[in-house]
Parts: sequence; structure tokens; C-alpha cells
Amino acid sequence: MTRDFATPRVRGFGTSVFSEMSRLANQHGAVNLGQGFPDFPGPSFVKDAAKTAIDADLNQYAISHGAARLRQIIAQTWNERYAADVDPEREVTVTSGATEAIFDAIQAFAGPGDEIAVFEPFYDSYLPSAIMAGATPRTIRLHPPSWTFDPEVAAAVFGPQTRVLLLNTPHNPTGKVFTRMELELLADLCQRWDTVALTDEVYERIVFDDAEHIPLATLPGMWERTLTINSTGKTFSMTGWKVGYAIGPPPLSDALRAVHQFVTFASATPFQDAMAAALEIAPALDYYAELRRDYHRRRDLLRAALEAASLPTLPVDGAYFLMSDIAQLGFETDVAFCRWLAAEIGVAAVPPSAFYLDPQTAPLLARFCFAKREETLQLAAGRLRQIASRGDVVTG
Repeated sequence: MTRDFATPRVRGFGTSVFSEMSRLANQHGAVNLGQGFPDFPGPSFVKDAAKTAIDADLNQYAISHGAARLRQIIAQTWNERYAADVDPEREVTVTSGATEAIFDAIQAFAGPGDEIAVFEPFYDSYLPSAIMAGATPRTIRLHPPSWTFDPEVAAAVFGPQTRVLLLNTPHNPTGKVFTRMELELLADLCQRWDTVALTDEVYERIVFDDAEHIPLATLPGMWERTLTINSTGKTFSMTGWKVGYAIGPPPLSDALRAVHQFVTFASATPFQDAMAAALEIAPALDYYAELRRDYHRRRDLLRAALEAASLPTLPVDGAYFLMSDIAQLGFETDVAFCRWLAAEIGVAAVPPSAFYLDPQTAPLLARFCFAKREETLQLAAGRLRQIASRGDVVTG
């Protein structure tokens, strides 16, 4: 018998739902609206900056906590947006994507016996990061269709063992943008229980209609206890470059860096320099407003396609995902629906039950990504129209 060399804490991780749905998409030639990355090229000015950096031989290790040029423009951008005074040397750390920053921070601030307050559904890396730290997640349920939560439930989750609040806004997979009133409630709980807030804000530039992204760190009393995590990959459609960062006061940044130095040590130097150039150039190009307009158009295109296919969509205020209600189709689980959709209709989606501690408690929904070319979305729309005309949809 072959020995199982994996430790007990990782044996249950398995293959991520993203990998399974992408495999099904490839197997059936399905349009992949499952994995959350753009299928269109990033801006030329960003790619040109990377080529320039490589040709300039910026190809050796950067300083572990990030190239100085990138940290400087990250701090400058934050200071200009929020009238702050972030120190690029002590209060900005560059990581290999936001996922690494989240993992590092959880290892830095939580351990055995500690609890992590997190909203459910949650991005799928959060739970493994907590498990590897030996911490216990305590969930606050978001309720469709508007993804509200019960303040009394949130208050009951917090307690003496609550070391970390893990907050994602704009939220994946729901598209919720937390309101100022909700953030004030959470800020009060964090201060009452002396809790560190880790905020995952990678979709901060992708918000819709009247929604406003407000960093938790900007609320009174929260800078001292908040580590704000972000990523250039979502903003500049370069997810494969894995250039993330964290902003926070020295005590939190120092703890994060203590872990980061032994996880990746440093992120890719030419990509750091290219993203520094991108952040420097973007405002003059009106890039962020154009990004929002483009995603607004893509959101509306996919929403119309889903509605026409008898897949009613839930409200979305930010990020680049739409959730559709599939309860009326008769599938026992969202996984069964997503497998059927890829195999029979030729469109891949993600089952949101993967974002719940107990998948059986998840509502019957499917998550679709609209960070795709308009041609991709049109192709998906044509295939989705088959659903309304199929008589064999209800499979149980």
C-alpha cells in the first residue's frame, strides 16, 4: 500500500472547483465563464513597460518587500485618493498576488485557538489559509438576493478569540459592495474585540452604478488595525503576472513581511517595474473610468443573455461576476447544474457552493464571469438560449 505522505490538514483540500470546471470546459469545448480572469489582452502601455524593464536588465531579485518605484506609486495613489500619508518604505509590501498576501497575513495574525470572522460565501483560498494556520473560521452568512447580513449574527461571531476579520469588498462571488453603514458596524466590532482586519479589495476599481468602494482602513480608528490587500492583476487585466500588495501600519506590515520573506521572498522584478509604470501612467489616460465603462458594458451584455435564457440574475455592484438563480430548473445541486451546463449547453460556470463551509447549505445559484471579450460573451449567449427551449433541463 502506498503511504499517504500528506498531512491531515491538507488531505481534504482536493482539486479546486475552478480546475474542475475548466477541465470540463476543455473536455466539452465549452465557453469558459467559470474562472475569473480576462480572455482579452491587457493594455499595451503595461506590456510595453514590461518589455522595457526586461531590456533594461531589471531581472534580478527585487528587495523582498517590493521594488521602491512600485511601493512609491502605490503609496502616492492611496494618499491622493484617501487624503492619507502612507509611508512607502514601512507601510507598503509587494507580494506575489493578493492570494499570497492573504495567506501570509493569516499565518502572521492567527494560530491554533484563534478564530477568523469571515463572510460566507467566501473566496476559496480563505479556508485553506485558515486551516494551515490552525485557526477556526466563524462565518457570517450573506443572504441573497441583495447579500445582506444580520448585524446580530455578526456581533455574535465576534468574541475574545476573534483575532482576524477577513473582509472582501467588492465581493467575490456575489458582487456585493459593502456600504458605509455596514463597514461602520464591522469597525465597531473590530475595535471592541481588538481584532485585526484583513481586507481583500482586489476589485476596488470595478464598481457599478451608484456603488461606492470604501476601504475599511479609512474609517475612524481602523488604520491602526487594518491591512488592506490589493492586486494590480485585476485592475490591469494581467492576472498571470501575480503582482499584489498590502498597505498597513508598520506593526502589521512587519508581521506580514516576516512571513512573506519565506514564502516567495520577492515577486518578479520586471513585472513590478511595469506595474509601477502602469500606475504612474493610468490617471492621465483616464484608464480607470474606461475600465469601469468596459465592465459595465460586459456586465449588461451577459446579464441580458442570462435573463433571456431563463437564468434570472441577482444584483451586482462590483467585481466581474454575475450570480444566476437556478432553483427553478430542478437540479439537486449547483454542481450538477454546472456539469450539465458545460457538457450539454457548452458554457462553463462555477458552482458557488464551493464558497461555503457546508456546501449543502448554499442557495441554488451559478456564478458566471463577464471578464471576457464581447465575442466570447456573444458566443455564450447563443448557446445559453438553448436552455429555454430544452425540455430535458430538469435532471434532478
